[in-house]
Amino acid sequence: MYHKKTSLGLDENVEAILAYAGVWVTGLIFLFIEKKNNHVRFHAMQSLITFFSLFIVSSLVLVIPVLGIIISSLITFAGTVLWFLLMYKAYNGKLFKLPYVGNLAEELTFGESFEE
Repeated sequence: MYHKKTSLGLDENVEAILAYAGVWVTGLIFLFIEKKNNHVRFHAMQSLITFFSLFIVSSLVLVIPVLGIIISSLITFAGTVLWFLLMYKAYNGKLFKLPYVGNLAEELTFGESFEE
């Protein structure tokens, strides 16, 4: 499989997995440092939107007594499974789009969605 180089000189699949590695934080970092490779920028944007949203929702439900801890734990578990899936797909060079979030990330990265 061919992997193009990026602004940092890494293979794009390595940089894409790193965009997910630190959840939304590395997504934000790679949006700023990767200027050339839109494949990596897409994964960074999807990581930022997905995991920052999950972080906010998980934090907000904690204000609900007892039930909030259970819901937050379920969100954290689902987020962890999603995190592994996204890293696996990114490493294999797949432009795996999550429903809704993937289209938003695509529009913010490329300026348009490819699904009409």
